[in-house]
Amino acid sequence: MTTPSQTVGPYLAIGLPWDDGPTVVPVGTPGAVWIRGVVTDGEGMPIPDAMIETWQADPQGRFDHPDDPRGRVEGFRGFGRCPTKPDGSYEILTLLPGAIPGEDGAAQAPHIDVSVFARGLLHRVVTRIYFPENTEANAADAVLGSVPEERRDTLIAEKSEDGYRFDVRLQGGAETVFFDV
Repeated sequence: MTTPSQTVGPYLAIGLPWDDGPTVVPVGTPGAVWIRGVVTDGEGMPIPDAMIETWQADPQGRFDHPDDPRGRVEGFRGFGRCPTKPDGSYEILTLLPGAIPGEDGAAQAPHIDVSVFARGLLHRVVTRIYFPENTEANAADAVLGSVPEERRDTLIAEKSEDGYRFDVRLQGGAETVFFDV
């Protein structure tokens, strides 16, 4: 019998994924990078029935949304969705985001917002992916600065051959930092 704490993971595959969900931009787009990682539980075991959703600005820091008056890059939807594979892995093809305006007028460092849906979660958990080459912007980012220094590394992607690696750990000692939104 399925209980409420088990309903998210098994039911994701029924209607949420779509064929081009993992490709925020088409394959072959100049400057496109892969964001790849593994979603694991508190014991480090892969979660085969999770889903990653991403929302981000384009390289100029604009969103594909009516509330952003600055316009958008043609062909860049800013939203990705990828169910995990049996080994807990996911991949999203996108462009690196630009800096965006913060609430206080200071720029936020380039980042990708990430929602994670998985078994045992009644609500999504939300985190961010920051990029290691943006050292100065990361140091000035108010959201990243609100995270204890010893935990910030859980929000910084690792550079890889064709993009970045960003693993998500849902619990445990190396748990990814999640935000209350």
